[in-house]
Amino acid sequence: MPPDLPPIPPEKPLPSDCCESGCDRCVFDIYAEELAYYEQQLAAWRERNPGRDPEQVR
Repeated sequence: MPPDLPPIPPEKPLPSDCCESGCDRCVFDIYAEELAYYEQQLAAWRERNPGRDPEQVR
């Protein structure tokens, strides 16, 4: 069975990554969605791995 590794957080976009043209799905919107998914996955990982520090597992 493969090891249960914690999820990897999404990379935050730089301010210069946004073109500021009002895109329907701005890079910051996508980042917010990815961050919410990451937080859900991290919470599930912590439930499966109580007491473990995700930073120490990687």
